[in-house]
Amino acid sequence: MLNRLTHQALQWACRRADQSFRGQSQQLEVVQRQKLAQILTQVAAAQGKSKTANYSWEQFAIHQPVTRYGQWQDAINAQRRGESLLTTSPLVRYQPTSGSSEKLKLIPYTRSFVDELDAAIAPWLASMYRHNRGIHGGTHYWSVSWLPQSHFADLSGNLNDDSELLGTVKRVLASQSQAVPADVALAASADDALFASLCYLVAHRNLRMLSVWSPTFALQLLEALPIWADEIIAVLTRGSWHQRATSLARLQAPYAPKRAQELKRVLALHPSVLGAELWPDLALVSAWDTADAAPWAQQLRACFPHAGFEGKGLWATEGVVTIPVDGQYPLAYRSHVYEFEDLNNGGILAPWELKEGDVVSPIITSGNGLLRYQLDDRVVVSGFFGGVPCLQFMGRRFGVDLVGEKMSPEAARQTLAKVAQQFGLESVTLLAVNAQQQQRPRYIALFTRPNTTEEYRFCPEVAQAVERELRGHFHYELARDLRQLEPAQAILAQDGWSICQQIATAGGMIEGNIKPEPVRRVQYQAVSQVLSNIAFEQSSLLLDKAS
Repeated sequence: MLNRLTHQALQWACRRADQSFRGQSQQLEVVQRQKLAQILTQVAAAQGKSKTANYSWEQFAIHQPVTRYGQWQDAINAQRRGESLLTTSPLVRYQPTSGSSEKLKLIPYTRSFVDELDAAIAPWLASMYRHNRGIHGGTHYWSVSWLPQSHFADLSGNLNDDSELLGTVKRVLASQSQAVPADVALAASADDALFASLCYLVAHRNLRMLSVWSPTFALQLLEALPIWADEIIAVLTRGSWHQRATSLARLQAPYAPKRAQELKRVLALHPSVLGAELWPDLALVSAWDTADAAPWAQQLRACFPHAGFEGKGLWATEGVVTIPVDGQYPLAYRSHVYEFEDLNNGGILAPWELKEGDVVSPIITSGNGLLRYQLDDRVVVSGFFGGVPCLQFMGRRFGVDLVGEKMSPEAARQTLAKVAQQFGLESVTLLAVNAQQQQRPRYIALFTRPNTTEEYRFCPEVAQAVERELRGHFHYELARDLRQLEPAQAILAQDGWSICQQIATAGGMIEGNIKPEPVRRVQYQAVSQVLSNIAFEQSSLLLDKAS
């Protein structure tokens, strides 16, 4: 009864933002101009630029250039040292993330910025409750991303807890129904955090909602269940972490002996029924399901055929672009200020100027003081929610260009798909390995080979097929002819996605931010750290002769 009342209270707390979001959907321009005025007032007060506070939308577009993180890095570092401020809104924390050009970015989360995120997540939650009656009770799981161990000491106060996107009242209410405590992110290692999350999830038979960002993360949890089954059963039977006690010292181990016996029973069944048997009341799964995440999302849906599925909107650590509301994905127009680069002609459009079919890239101005910040995502206008454009994520704008080869995501995707079909493999990604002058860069195609007994191996035959396909692209062939690139290699792995994640985290990326991508730039040091027998030189000689 108390649990159900908690869910009702959370719905009530989201009602006002939900009503405003739907009620003002025909006032897009008015809301956006007001939002810009509020942000510029706070920025001008912090920086002593009174003229800036009075800029109109049109004046702001003329005087403030479009920016990326590199242009804010010095100002953010100065703010961290206490030398200056980006805005007068009080700082809450710095949120770590990563990108293609920086191993670590620290995004300021101010009170105004958190309120902007809350203005997006509240109508999203309200829509979830409105369309999924099954989530009105039981426990929910909102994913928590932990930090790489190398950054833990410096950044442990800046954990990626999804519940932190909510305002204070909603966050307190939501915490009452969470299956996994946020402090799981404080585990000493990713393995321990994963293990603890699984223990909590198995302990909760009444799990009603599973919300993750990447579908591969949820699949990874499910795949780990039989591997850690005996240890999970021991924890649930005795209510103790045993050998993981030091790493998980901040957490109370779950005690659920009946669920331990249930896990034994379920693991004896066919793997396809594991999800439905363990969590029979699960009503909703939420995860990315567009662009390169689509095939993984399909696999995740198949694991929970009894539950509904909802794709995420477009979120970045730097801000929110779209949210799921009533079956559509409208712009979160009551959160930040939005502009869009027209990818056909390079022009900048206001959100009220968008038309259905436009392919654009979002630019946001937000309450953390980052102005006209380019997100470099490609989205297409798919329709309208009242007067608010709905956007579908199509992928990142740019591929990889190590030496002028101009490797696009689409070219990589086509190459991987064709070679995978030829050899009966599952494609994962194309790694663009930058050796930083230690040797020439090269591409490594990563595949999963079903039922193989080897963790991974290099395969010259598949590599030659990859090389042939890549040479079908003009700029790649030119780079090879000029010996700017070494020949492509290919790796066949038991679990290609796991290898990809290990390389990404070895390169400094945060695990929760690793998304499935057809082509990914990585450093040689990260690859060699994971693939100890990489032996580039020997493979180069063999493949150069073959090619």
